[in-house]
Amino acid sequence: MLKTQLDVIMIGRSSIDLYGEQTGGRLEDMASFAKYLGGSPANTACGVARLGLKAGLITAVGSEHMGRFILEELARCGVDSSHVKVDKERLTALVILGIRDEEKFPLIFYRENCADMALGEDDIDEDYIRSARAVVLSGTHFSTPSTARASRKAAQICRAAGGKVAFDIDYRPVLWGIGGLDSGEERFVESEKVTKHLQNILPLCDLVVGTEEELHIAGGTTNTLKAIHTVRELTDAVIVCKRGPKGCLIFDGKIPENLEDGIKGPGFPVEIYNVLGAGDAFMAGLLRGWLRGGDWKTSAAYANACGAFAVSRHGCAPAIPTWDELKYFFENGSATAALREDEELNHIHWVTTRRKGHHTIMALAIDHRSQFEEMCDTAAADPACIGGFKMLALKALREIADGRQGYGVFIDDRLGRKALHTAMDGDLWVVRPVEKPGSRPVTFETGANIGGRLREWPLDQTVKCLIFYHPDDPAELKAEQERQARLLFEACRDSGHELLLEIICGKHGPIGAKTVAAVLQRFYELGIRPDWWKLEPAAGAQTWNNITNVISENDPFCRGVVILGLDAPAGELLQSFRQAARFDIVRGFAVGRTVFASVAKDWLAGKISDDEAGASIAANFRVLADEWLALRGDRENVA
Repeated sequence: MLKTQLDVIMIGRSSIDLYGEQTGGRLEDMASFAKYLGGSPANTACGVARLGLKAGLITAVGSEHMGRFILEELARCGVDSSHVKVDKERLTALVILGIRDEEKFPLIFYRENCADMALGEDDIDEDYIRSARAVVLSGTHFSTPSTARASRKAAQICRAAGGKVAFDIDYRPVLWGIGGLDSGEERFVESEKVTKHLQNILPLCDLVVGTEEELHIAGGTTNTLKAIHTVRELTDAVIVCKRGPKGCLIFDGKIPENLEDGIKGPGFPVEIYNVLGAGDAFMAGLLRGWLRGGDWKTSAAYANACGAFAVSRHGCAPAIPTWDELKYFFENGSATAALREDEELNHIHWVTTRRKGHHTIMALAIDHRSQFEEMCDTAAADPACIGGFKMLALKALREIADGRQGYGVFIDDRLGRKALHTAMDGDLWVVRPVEKPGSRPVTFETGANIGGRLREWPLDQTVKCLIFYHPDDPAELKAEQERQARLLFEACRDSGHELLLEIICGKHGPIGAKTVAAVLQRFYELGIRPDWWKLEPAAGAQTWNNITNVISENDPFCRGVVILGLDAPAGELLQSFRQAARFDIVRGFAVGRTVFASVAKDWLAGKISDDEAGASIAANFRVLADEWLALRGDRENVA
C-alpha cells in the first residue's frame, strides 16, 4: 500500500461562480457580478485545506481563462490539483447566482457538455486514490453513466486500500435533467430514477451527508425519519442530517424512533445573508473533525460554525473560514450576529486567505509622477516619453529578477500605464499608487470615489498610499489625514486589494526613536491595519525595535516593512540596509530615484541611448539587491 500523503480527495464538479453584487432583487436587476471558484467539491476542497487538512481534487476544467483561474485559486487555497484534468474540447462550467433573501436564491447553471461532466474511469488514478485517507463523492456526478462509473471506481479503490468514503448527496434536480433550465434554485423534486442511482452507492459509504430534502431523495420518501431508516438499511455509514439554522443531527448506529434522539449539533445564532454554499462549508468543517479523530459533537460544532460563516458572507468558497479564524470564533464568539461585519473576524479571515506574500522584497519604485514631469521641464523633453523610460526600467528589473521571487515594481497608471499593464505578466510584486502626488492632507488621484475606482484594478495590484504625517501636525490636518487613511483601508478590504501605507514623518518635523512607532500606533488605534508599511530608513536599532514592537502587538499578521530611498546616495542607503536587515519585520526595500534619477536626466536630454539607460538602471539596482540578499544570507542569488 502507498504511504498516505493526503487526508482527503474530493471528486466532482468545479465551476466559475458569478455572484450578483446587488442583493435583495431579481437576477434580472443585478448589474455586476463577483467571480469566485465554485462547485461543491471544489468549494469543500478549499474549505478543508483552509482548516488544515491536506486536500486534493479530481475534476476537470477547460483549457481557457476560467479553467486557469480555478487552478490558480486551488493553488492559493493549498489544494493539490495534480489530477485536475484540463479539457481542450470543453469549457469550464459556469453558474450565475444571486442573493434575494433568506430563502430565495436565483440560480442558473451553465453546464451543457462542460469539462467536469466529461470525467471518466480513465481519469481516476489508482495510486492517487490510494494516497488519501478518504475520498468524498458528490451526488451530481452520478447523474451520467461515465461520471457515475468514475466515482464508483474511486470509492472501490479507496475502500480496498483501507480508506474511508464520504458521500455528499448534493441534490440539484436541474442537474439531473429534472425541471426547466430556469429551476436552478429548486432543492427537491421526487424522482425514482435519482433515488435508485443514489442508493446504489450507499453501501460503499462510511459517511453520508445531506439536508432533509437530500435524505428524502436518497431514501425515496418525504418522511425524514423513514428516509433515514431506508438509508440505514442500505449502509452502516454515519448519517448526518443538515437542518440549517437548527444545526444538524448525527446517527452513528441504529436509527431511533424519534429524530431528536440523534446526536445533536446545535446551530449558531447568526444573521442569514446568503444560504448558498452553507452546505459546502458545513462539509469542510465536518471533515476536519471526522478525519482528525474528533468526536461527533466536536465535528458537528466545526461543521455548524463553518456553515454559519458561509451564510453570513458573500460567495461560497471565499466565505469558508480558516482554522485560525474558527479557533478565534470558538474562543471569543462574535460581537455581532452578522459575522461579515465583525471587524476582528474579518481581519483574521483576510490575513489568512490573502494571496501569497514574499519574505524578501527588492522593489524598483518608478511610480513617481511630479518628479518625472520636473525632469522633463528641465530637459525640455516631451512628457509623453516618460512612459518609454518606465518601460526601459521595467525591462532592466525583469532582467535582474530573471523569474525569481522577491522582486517588485512600484508603477503608476497616469505616466506609466503601458509599463503597469506589462508588469502584470510575470512574477513581480506590483504596487500601484493611489495618492495625488505631494498632497497634504492626502487626496486620491483617482477622485473621491476611491471604492468604486479600486473595483477597476486587478486584484494582484497592491494599493500604495503616501501620507506625510507627523505627530506634531495641527489637529485638523491629522484628523483629515486619518479620515482618508481609514476610508482607503475600508475600500481596499471591500475590493480585495492589499494595502501598503507609506509614512514619511521627516519632512515636517524632527524624528526621534519613538516618532514613527507613535504614528503607526495611532493608525492601529483607528482600526487601520495595512498589509504593508513603507517607512523611512531608521537611524538606529532602537527605532526599529520600537517599530517592531508596535506592529507585532497590533497586527502579528502584518506582511512587514519595506524601506524607501528618499533619493539618498547609494552609500547611505546601504548603510541603512545593514541596520534594518537585523530586524525580521523589515522585508526589504522599494527604492527609485537613487537608482534612476541621474540616468533619467541623461536619457531625457538625449545624452544616452535606450540600451545605455537600461544597463545603468540594472547596474544601480543590482548593487542594492545584492547587498540586501547578502545581508539576509541569500548569497546564492547574489549576482
